[in-house]
Amino acid sequence: METMIPLRLSVLGHPQRLSVFRLLMRRFPDRVPASEIGAALDVKSSTLSSYLSALMQAGLVTQAREGTWLYYQADMGGIRDTMEALFFDCCRGRPELCLPVRPGLQSEDSSMTDPRYNVLFICTGNSARSIFAETLLRSIGGDRFNVYSAGTKPSSELNPFAVETLRAKGHAVGSLRAKNVIEFTGSTAPKFDFVFTVCDQAANEECPAWEGQPISGHWGMPDPVKAEGSEAERSLAFQQAYGTLKNRIQAFSALPIAELDRISLQKAVDDIALNH
Repeated sequence: METMIPLRLSVLGHPQRLSVFRLLMRRFPDRVPASEIGAALDVKSSTLSSYLSALMQAGLVTQAREGTWLYYQADMGGIRDTMEALFFDCCRGRPELCLPVRPGLQSEDSSMTDPRYNVLFICTGNSARSIFAETLLRSIGGDRFNVYSAGTKPSSELNPFAVETLRAKGHAVGSLRAKNVIEFTGSTAPKFDFVFTVCDQAANEECPAWEGQPISGHWGMPDPVKAEGSEAERSLAFQQAYGTLKNRIQAFSALPIAELDRISLQKAVDDIALNH
């Protein structure tokens, strides 16, 4: 283990290799094809192959083959070992230097018996999936959450199929609008406890440095806006996206958040993406 720590730090000291690693961390628990990584980071396949090889040799990334495709995923075991070695050896176990060992979330207050958690859902256009998630958590989670959504490249208006899907499910849509993620940065923005990306493209992009380091999750799914075919087929794509998000939101809102530490919460959020 001790010999691996200098190697891992050296590998991550290369800016482009670090970018690959950061993308895979944002996409976790997804397994991401090399072609998608290269396209997102604008890296040639031969160069990317050398970056991924170095990350795998350092025990920071794993590789899996499905047919003729190679998929890559952040190796949480290796990353956990590295963080523990840095914390207990280099930092001599000082908890104030290591955020993950701190229990609780920033919206919690010991004087509050029923804290409200700030949650942000992000996708690219903020016209369908993140709007679904915002609406669903507001409906299912009730007063436990302050819920927001935004896009990295927001559309000028909500997708009409998305709006109709919400109306058909009995949701109010009058206050919904497409918003830019920039609205939720800066000193006047809410301090988020949870930030979720619900599309791969948004997760592939570098995210703002959220103050307080909220729990982050990637709940990627196909974009119903890109569905083709008849009106019925396109409508079905929106129904499926709504159903998937409803299952995940129900699982999330059922978590005993106040009883879990950050590590347990992060694992629970990741497990929702894998199991729902």
